[in-house]
Amino acid sequence: MNLDISLSSDILFNIGNFPVSNTFFWTVITSIFLMSVFVLSARKMKSVPGGFQNFLEMLLEGAYSFVESVVGPGKAAKRIFPLVATMFIFILFSNLIVYIPGQSAVSLYRDGGSVAVFRAIMSDYSLVLVMTLIAVITTQIVAIAVVGPFKYLGKFINLKGPLDFFLGIMDLVGEIAKIVSLSFRLFGNIFAGEVLGMVMLFLAPFFVPLPFMFLGLLTAVVQAFVFAVLTLVFVSMSLELKEAEESKQI
Repeated sequence: MNLDISLSSDILFNIGNFPVSNTFFWTVITSIFLMSVFVLSARKMKSVPGGFQNFLEMLLEGAYSFVESVVGPGKAAKRIFPLVATMFIFILFSNLIVYIPGQSAVSLYRDGGSVAVFRAIMSDYSLVLVMTLIAVITTQIVAIAVVGPFKYLGKFINLKGPLDFFLGIMDLVGEIAKIVSLSFRLFGNIFAGEVLGMVMLFLAPFFVPLPFMFLGLLTAVVQAFVFAVLTLVFVSMSLELKEAEESKQI
């Protein structure tokens, strides 16, 4: 028995010229499932909540209060909350479905061999990169809306002096570094957890892998929280640019 570890996801089938990988397939399935759950929950809401509705409302209210504690109450919290909450819920659910028992045994047999149907969604760097770009581009849009396009560009292109020019370049590098650090933190932890779990199951397929699986489960929850919180912090930093500009003028 060989242990096959690959960075790239496996292609399950093709729709015309479009290859459908196992991670993309489960991304679509997960998205449809989560949207269906929330749409049906919204339609069946009652004035006196109970059961699942009570739990859902408590979870969302707590998350919204946390967003308000970071960016402050008002329009900013209402506008950024859907993005942050969606990212957290999607990443968390995507990470947790990996631990459904028996899924690693499900394979699709083809002429070239067998292909695993299930794979951790966040172990596909292309998807993680797209989510990271959405988060970073959102922060840029917020910053431009707060201070204006010319003042924001002036933060990176400053010709008043050599030091100001150097600091502007460093700010630009910092914005690019957000993409690298945010994406590799999520992708690296989830992919490493998946590989570690596979290796331990290969070497000792009974009780030895359990502590590592628990560690991976903890990492799955923590990384979803970290990604959402860092997105929130980046947006909060963009909102504070107006206060920084006003303090310079005083």
